[in-house]
Amino acid sequence: MNYEDKKIVGIIASNVEPAIALNVIGHLAISIGKYSNEEIMGKSIITDKSGIKHLGISKFPFIITKVKAGKLKNTIDLAKNNPNLLVADYPKDMLDTRTDDELVESINAKENDKLEYLGAVIYGDTKDVDEITGKFQLWRID
Repeated sequence: MNYEDKKIVGIIASNVEPAIALNVIGHLAISIGKYSNEEIMGKSIITDKSGIKHLGISKFPFIITKVKAGKLKNTIDLAKNNPNLLVADYPKDMLDTRTDDELVESINAKENDKLEYLGAVIYGDTKDVDEITGKFQLWRID
């Protein structure tokens, strides 16, 4: 498989502060890593010349972008409708709750259209990911 065949795109709502954005991407990266298939990873352990072992990383590009909050919600819905994409989302409830049980209870009590999202990560074939995220602006601290 070629390096450019697959892509990972992180999306942050443009109104999210940088410290929160980093937290969001960290949680989403763990989620995508856990639920992706094994093809996402490069070599699992890389040993340097000194014999020190280093964990491998994704073998595909991971790009962080930003969009307005309303566009993020639509993007997540669109991506979830494509069965070829893996989507991890980060509802604001994750900041407003302390434990996993509280989070589950909070999300279970809301309809999808009532969830406010701070970020998402989408993984899949580059063509499918680009159709949804290709025009998004790269995220940066202004």
